[in-house]
Amino acid sequence: MTADWKRKAGVLLPVFSLDSRYGIGTFGREAKAWVHELAEAGFTYWQVLPLGPTSYGDSPYQSFSAFAGNPYFIDVESLVELGLLTREEAESYDWGDDPARVDYAKLHEARFALLRQAFARAVHVGAVGTRFLAFCKENAYWLPDYALFMALKERFGGKAWLSWPEEIRTRQPEALASAREALKDECTFWEFVQFLFFSQWEEVRAEAREAGVQIIGDIPIYCAMDSADVWAHPELFLMDENIFPDQVAGVPPDYFSADGQLWGNPLYRWEAHEANGYDWWIRRMKGCSNLYDCVRIDHFIGIVRYYCIPYGAENAKAGIYRQGPGLPFIRILQASVPQTKLIAEDLGVIVPEVQAVLDAAGFPGMKVLAFAFGSGAENEYLPHNYTHTNSVVYVGSHDTDTAAGMLGSMTAKDRAEVRAYCGLPPAAGEVRADDGEEEKPAPSQVRVVRTLTPEEQARTHEEVQALIRLALSSVGHTAILQAQDLLCLGSEARINIPSTLGGNWDWRMTSAQRRGLFDEVAPMLSLYGR
Repeated sequence: MTADWKRKAGVLLPVFSLDSRYGIGTFGREAKAWVHELAEAGFTYWQVLPLGPTSYGDSPYQSFSAFAGNPYFIDVESLVELGLLTREEAESYDWGDDPARVDYAKLHEARFALLRQAFARAVHVGAVGTRFLAFCKENAYWLPDYALFMALKERFGGKAWLSWPEEIRTRQPEALASAREALKDECTFWEFVQFLFFSQWEEVRAEAREAGVQIIGDIPIYCAMDSADVWAHPELFLMDENIFPDQVAGVPPDYFSADGQLWGNPLYRWEAHEANGYDWWIRRMKGCSNLYDCVRIDHFIGIVRYYCIPYGAENAKAGIYRQGPGLPFIRILQASVPQTKLIAEDLGVIVPEVQAVLDAAGFPGMKVLAFAFGSGAENEYLPHNYTHTNSVVYVGSHDTDTAAGMLGSMTAKDRAEVRAYCGLPPAAGEVRADDGEEEKPAPSQVRVVRTLTPEEQARTHEEVQALIRLALSSVGHTAILQAQDLLCLGSEARINIPSTLGGNWDWRMTSAQRRGLFDEVAPMLSLYGR
């Protein structure tokens, strides 16, 4: 093992899912209170989703930068307290009508208008001072390129950089120098926004440290095509001689998708990274270590072997696998952030070479109970098959349905298996787990929201609690529970349906739901030594 993992538990709750007055969860008082509530209940970890600035589709896994932070998370209330905004200004915008959903269209319009007001006032009163200048100096590797990238996106109507004028797209020195001068004030605005983000997040980190809560971050293995990273460093990605994409990322067809998943992210030119000592990656990981105590590396298996799809393909069927940098690169990551715990998101097809690298690296992998039922006693995600403690156990993840939603979409036979495995008596009128075969429904690509009878609600609650107990009682050294499952919410609270656009990344926990959230689970933490 690469770190001192002890038997503990945590809660997965995206920052955007926190309650607040201004349309989305932020780094304000609700986040600071949240870490203390976790600690009081007995939890050690708060897991968040990637914190980068989001683009079209609002996915935190498709960010404008691998280094920058999401302006949406900057707390408006804190800016009022600093005198950079008035309360009347903050409350003059429409933040949406549903406290349980993020309205990204309204949020985009309101948040950036307020940030520009705050910036104008900060410049006027001299708040853009020595701390801001020090921040810019400390982040000089990525911040100027990111600020110019965002300023240019504004100038070009939000278009992706691949469609910008040729001299800007290909970063001709004279064109860049002219753009930096013309957009100087706009670049300073984007730098100031990042200063606010990192300053406020450090306050949340300080509260977490005081409470004894560690934060688990999440980084996508790939950069978004439309990102400052790819625009500023095309030599580090598989781009052709004209600086257009050559090969892109995804995964091949499987049970979940007959066409595979065409992610569209540019792939790394690994030989270029190796030639410069993996400098970009080391900087990225050190940046993560300043944000988090633990880092979950999404799609970790892509470091060992990755799927290449020709750019412009309609789906992911035509791709091929290539070898990644493997264990030597992982050793460099470990050495770059020795105090940061690393978690491998190792879901998917684990071939022998991937397993060998995982074993050698010693990173804990993931066990997800949402994948455990319906394929017999040999299923690797069933807890009796966990062969060692070096695992992080989840009931579900941001890409699965909630536990209640999953149960509601199961076949009667599979749901009976859940009850039998968890030691629950058969439900009234249900089939037995060992009855004959039953046709399985295809994985849902829509949110199926059903109104449950009181009897169905009671049954679902009993089974969700049993799955939570299963995760907490497992041998895995860490168990992570989704807040939606603690609330026993259905598919309406699902975070994301992979390969779909619209209706994702917008679930929020209301202040009423937050009260009493840990009443049932807190006794289990001590019962199972977490």
